[in-house]
Amino acid sequence: MESISYWALFFTAAFAINISPGPDIIYILSKTIAGGRKIGIASSLGVCSGAMVHVFAAALGLSAILATSAIAFSFVKYVGAAYLIYLGIRLALIKNHNA
Repeated sequence: MESISYWALFFTAAFAINISPGPDIIYILSKTIAGGRKIGIASSLGVCSGAMVHVFAAALGLSAILATSAIAFSFVKYVGAAYLIYLGIRLALIKNHNA
């Protein structure tokens, strides 16, 4: 029975952190102002779904694995860096194409 109370506390804390204002709110507001209500709602759903994936991964122990394994952490770090580089190149190509 204690297990249920720990999970309830964990998800309550995750929810509280998720709804508190931060950089994601600035992102959602800027998208809403620039693109309108539909774009704002889509941005909000994207931010919330991404945060919930992160919470579930942490709940399943992925954070503990990454904290204890230097190889796993490095892998995630380099894959994330490669993805950011890809997004930057894609954005640059789109901007050059529209100019």
